[in-house]
Amino acid sequence: MKISIDRINTALGECELWTLENSKGERVILSSLGAGIVSVEVPDRMGELANVALRYANCADYFEDGPCMGKIPGRYANRIAGGKFTLDGKEYPLAVNNGPNHLHGGPTGFQNRLWKGEIIPGGVRFRYTSADGEEGYPGELKVTADYTWSDRSELTLQLSAVTSAPTVVNLTNHTYWNLDGADSGSVLEHKMRIKAHHWLPTDDTLVPLGMLTGVKGTPMSFLRTKMIGQDLRKDFAALKYGKGYDNCWALDGAPGEMVEDAVRLHSDKSGRTLTVSTDQPGVQIYTGNWLAGSPKNMSGRSYEDYDGVAIEVQGFPDAPNNPAFPSQRLNPGELYSRTIRFKFTTD
Repeated sequence: MKISIDRINTALGECELWTLENSKGERVILSSLGAGIVSVEVPDRMGELANVALRYANCADYFEDGPCMGKIPGRYANRIAGGKFTLDGKEYPLAVNNGPNHLHGGPTGFQNRLWKGEIIPGGVRFRYTSADGEEGYPGELKVTADYTWSDRSELTLQLSAVTSAPTVVNLTNHTYWNLDGADSGSVLEHKMRIKAHHWLPTDDTLVPLGMLTGVKGTPMSFLRTKMIGQDLRKDFAALKYGKGYDNCWALDGAPGEMVEDAVRLHSDKSGRTLTVSTDQPGVQIYTGNWLAGSPKNMSGRSYEDYDGVAIEVQGFPDAPNNPAFPSQRLNPGELYSRTIRFKFTTD
């Protein structure tokens, strides 16, 4: 594994870009800003390498961007209703930064912080310490994100955290994928399958209502492979609320165990396939419904809506306010540990 580093000065300090290159010449670029994925270069069916992760042309544009491009949001990814939760009888107010709700840990969150990177076998480790009270969350939280890249074209992200006081944690990666190439246009003709018989209905602000519902017979069913855009325009409340898919599915499988190939994304055009495996309980699929107006990409244009799809394996949104959901509580002496594996193949 070849590992190199470039350093770029920004308004917030020095941003590190780490490049991992495997024996086949496939490259991954990672950023210390938000411990993010900047680029993943893998071959199509003709063997031509191209980046399949949406990226901006300018490193500075990753600061406080609306799409949270490629980064790790936190301390709590996704939404917390009303910007508050209660833990051990005490209410914790949070910033309201998405309609009436709290999103991705707040206006700054982990995604807009500079993490510290270091080389580990096969990849890079990023560390960040979130102070007690940062963005309103209790407890000092020490977070680690280990990325490793293999000759099998597998990018593995191991997320871990420990806390000094009871708190809530939900970490994921927010990369947008386009298997035809990062700047190639819409992903609505990509095909997707999700190993999930249930999804989480929401209100019109995209906060879960607190129960699971079967996907059978609805546009939310991806039990069989279908084009992302096949049902996206259907007369279905969830799709109207988000202007497309912006919903969480409860993955099939036992709690805490790896669900292999939990999500499969494929492009007939390029022949590339991405499979995502994880031990997270859910997956938020976001079809880039509001990408228009984002910072310029490597082609010198802004992305348009639906130019990429985010596959965010994670805990359930608003779990701190829903005791029936898998708990995202973390206590002192416990280890938060979650695995996400992205595997790339061609047909």
